[in-house]
Amino acid sequence: MQYSSQVRDGRISARLAVGARLRLGLLVLLLALQLALAGAAQLAHAAAPAQPPSPPLRDYALDVWTSREGLPHNSIRDIAQTRDGYLWFATWEGVARYNGLDFTLFDRQSKPALADNGVGALYVDPHGALWLSDSRGNVSRYSPDGRIKVWPRPAKVPNVLIQGMAMDAQGRLWLLYDGSGLGYLTPEGDYVYQAPPPQSPLNDTYMRIAIDARQRIWVGTLQGAAYRDTDGRVHNASHELGLPPGYAWPYLAGDGTLWLVVEDRIYRLEGERAVLVHRLEGMGRLTALLQDRHGELWIGTENNGVLRAGRHGVERLSPAQAMPQGRVVSLQEDREGSIWIGINGGLARLRETLFTNTTTRDGLHSDYVRAVIEDPDGDLWIGTSIGLQRLDARRALHDVPLPTSTGKPPSVLSLALDRKGRLWIGSYADGLYRLERSGAVTRFRAAQGIPEGTLRGISVDEQDRVWVATQHGVRYVQDDLVHVPEVPGMPQGLMTAVQAGQGEVWMGTLEGAEVLRGGKLSQYRFDEIGGARSVFGFTRIGDAQWIATDRGLYRLRGGKLARVGLEQGLPVDTVFQLVADRAGNDWITSNRGMLRVDPAELTRVADGVQARIEVTRYNEMDGMANAQGNGSSGPGVAVRRDGSLWFATAGGVATVDPSRLRWFQSRPAPPSVIESVTLDSLPVAWRDTPGRLRIEGGHRLTVNYVGLSYLLPERTRYRTWLEGLDDGWIERGRLRSVEFIGLPPGDYTLHVAAAHPDGSWSEQEARLRFSIMPLWWQRRSVQAVIMVLAGLLLFAMYRYRVGRYARRSERLERVVTARTQDLQAQAERLRQADQEKSTLLERLRHQSESFERQAREDALTGLPNRRAFEERLSVEMARAQRSDRPLCLVALDVDHFKKVNDQYSHSVGDAVLKQVGRLLLQASRASDMAARTGGEEFCLVLTDTTQEQAARACERLRRLFHAQLGWGGVAGMRITFSAGLVQLRAGDAQPHDLYQRADRLLYRAKHGGRDRVELE
Repeated sequence: MQYSSQVRDGRISARLAVGARLRLGLLVLLLALQLALAGAAQLAHAAAPAQPPSPPLRDYALDVWTSREGLPHNSIRDIAQTRDGYLWFATWEGVARYNGLDFTLFDRQSKPALADNGVGALYVDPHGALWLSDSRGNVSRYSPDGRIKVWPRPAKVPNVLIQGMAMDAQGRLWLLYDGSGLGYLTPEGDYVYQAPPPQSPLNDTYMRIAIDARQRIWVGTLQGAAYRDTDGRVHNASHELGLPPGYAWPYLAGDGTLWLVVEDRIYRLEGERAVLVHRLEGMGRLTALLQDRHGELWIGTENNGVLRAGRHGVERLSPAQAMPQGRVVSLQEDREGSIWIGINGGLARLRETLFTNTTTRDGLHSDYVRAVIEDPDGDLWIGTSIGLQRLDARRALHDVPLPTSTGKPPSVLSLALDRKGRLWIGSYADGLYRLERSGAVTRFRAAQGIPEGTLRGISVDEQDRVWVATQHGVRYVQDDLVHVPEVPGMPQGLMTAVQAGQGEVWMGTLEGAEVLRGGKLSQYRFDEIGGARSVFGFTRIGDAQWIATDRGLYRLRGGKLARVGLEQGLPVDTVFQLVADRAGNDWITSNRGMLRVDPAELTRVADGVQARIEVTRYNEMDGMANAQGNGSSGPGVAVRRDGSLWFATAGGVATVDPSRLRWFQSRPAPPSVIESVTLDSLPVAWRDTPGRLRIEGGHRLTVNYVGLSYLLPERTRYRTWLEGLDDGWIERGRLRSVEFIGLPPGDYTLHVAAAHPDGSWSEQEARLRFSIMPLWWQRRSVQAVIMVLAGLLLFAMYRYRVGRYARRSERLERVVTARTQDLQAQAERLRQADQEKSTLLERLRHQSESFERQAREDALTGLPNRRAFEERLSVEMARAQRSDRPLCLVALDVDHFKKVNDQYSHSVGDAVLKQVGRLLLQASRASDMAARTGGEEFCLVLTDTTQEQAARACERLRRLFHAQLGWGGVAGMRITFSAGLVQLRAGDAQPHDLYQRADRLLYRAKHGGRDRVELE
């Protein structure tokens, strides 16, 4: 027995040990699985960028709608968003459904129709249906399938406005009657109502109702908050919770928190205790409340607009964010995080934007910012048209006084930091400044060697030499002395940009780019590649030098130039600066917004591997106060240590954080919905058709759709796929409809998907299933009968024609033989006549072309003559006046031409005129026109050219004349011209007006000494 007991105990111990090992192994496995799931969750969380915290209220973009923008009425009583994504607005003229672009009104006249136009409250139930109450006590439900069902008010229910609705756990829809207490609509559709006793606070109800987790019905009244418990008793909540007297109302947040508003106080209900969270003294009565996805409170007031209480404190809208006047009645946060505000005077929406701004409202002296730069301490220096300011880490602005002759702050054009941390400032007309870290200021002017005029660029090289782009060439400052580079051929005109480094100094001019390298000067002109003239900025990226111009971007690498401009996908011609951020994007500034491109894609397009570049353009719709960047000054962009980019614009400093950009790009795609279907322009009740929509063939089918996004609906992209016809998706761009004509019989399914400009396509597609029914002649039975009859008819016709052919063949054979010879002879005669006719026509054509050329061309020079000149001038004047583009006319006359004829002969004079014509053609662009309008008189029509540009062109022409040797074959002969230059004015009605002014200036040049150009 003892042995057996030991054996048994051993077996039991063994089983226990095995069980313990199994449990331990299972525990380890579960722990490993849990760790793996946690790791996967962390990876997924890391892959999807978290939503950034909300920006300050001043950085929200405000949009406003009134009846002018399509609202049926300016008083918005309630706002709701249904599951499909539509927004709904309750007004006194019906309920308006909004898709981001258009309002659709539902009222007593619409189909489907409401029972009354005065809509009081909106409520979306757990099943996704939209409930509507009206001013006559009726309740309606709009189902997701587009149907409206009305529950008319019975006689026992008050004929008053229903101010609020909420559904309890039993499916009862509770109704708050204006001044008449509570009632509800049962799930079976029956009204239940009992009038409140005379002393009940429910006789003074306010428009708010909420149902908490304990199924208590909270309502607002003018005597304080009240609630109805589950046994039907009504309690004075303000008295029980110790709240101050006055009107009060409840708000149930999305997280289940119940808030109570009493006059200007906001309480949070914690258990059975009301905790005061905010008291907004001086704001008057609070009329609406919303807790957003960040947990911050949006607060509507009686007459002080909207406030927000949260991480930035209590904020108010800035004066620049002007909302419609009136009482804030309702607040709603949509699925994209925008805040919708219903007001007595209209509808407003506050939306987070990608860009934020620092403007005069924040303390900038001027919104016209020309340059920004960050110093080693992390402060941002901002140069504006009214001086220099410093923005510290707390975003506080500090004035930086700079001495001027007038005592007024200078207009700052350019900024740079040297290796000692000193700030160099270039001004519009007050010279060059150096600001020490101690605050001491040194000024360089004409007396120190800095020319008068604009200083549009500053750059510091490796030797700490400060290069300055001036009105008269470049200068550099070293050891407090200003030096002029002693290199032959250095440009002496206006310099628009400068970049020094890596042993090179790049200089931008109005004629192209110059580079000083190893004591030698090289020029880069872009006439053969895009025709750029003005250079605005340089950016060195790796082994490539990028040049921003008035004809896009140019890249110089390995001595070879490449261009990325309009033809390659840039949306604008003129760009100012290219800069790379720290998140893998390239940004380009321009007059028409900030452009973002993929640097790898930019390189592929410049290499010629890719034809076009994808560009995302940002402007005022993205939160920029002004989308106009600034050129011929700089730097126009600062990439700060935190990775954010700060852009100088004509509306302050615009800021974008690339990490915030990742979140904007990862936003869920807008859901797609089909809004209407028409057949030959007539509406089709497609929602009422179960299964597939059956359509007779031979009609034009049009489907209108929309992606329900309210942030940037104008930029939403669409694609469609007609299953049964298309092989795959077809990009539709921003087109919101698709049309099909003559579809063959069969079953089809139309798929519609939408996407944000930078986002992925929506998974929530809109679908329309339909069938095209065959016409009577397309039915198979009819087609079979037709085929049999056609076969019989063809056989009969065949037999008949064979017999007839046999009878006529012999007769025809004889006739053909007889006539063949006659026909051959006639054909030969016709051929000869046709050849003679062709020869005559060719002679006439050559003669006509000769006459036309003689009528419009000067026989001596080959230039257009006066007739052609006057026709072209008339056309160019009309075009310039229509498109508001500049146009210049130059009238020039060869000086002392009579002496040439008298001294050397008319043949030499003719040779001189031919050379003049050739020089005019050589100096003209393809779009210009040079013409001979008289003996030694010529004219130039310069399109899209200002008077300043035309003057420079005339000066180049004079240099060509001076450089010409051996005029007319006579050695040593010198030919010059006098010219009058005018620009088209608004009052010029006829070409004669322009020509007459130019001719007067020409004679002034003659009398003024010749060999000169007179301007107005």
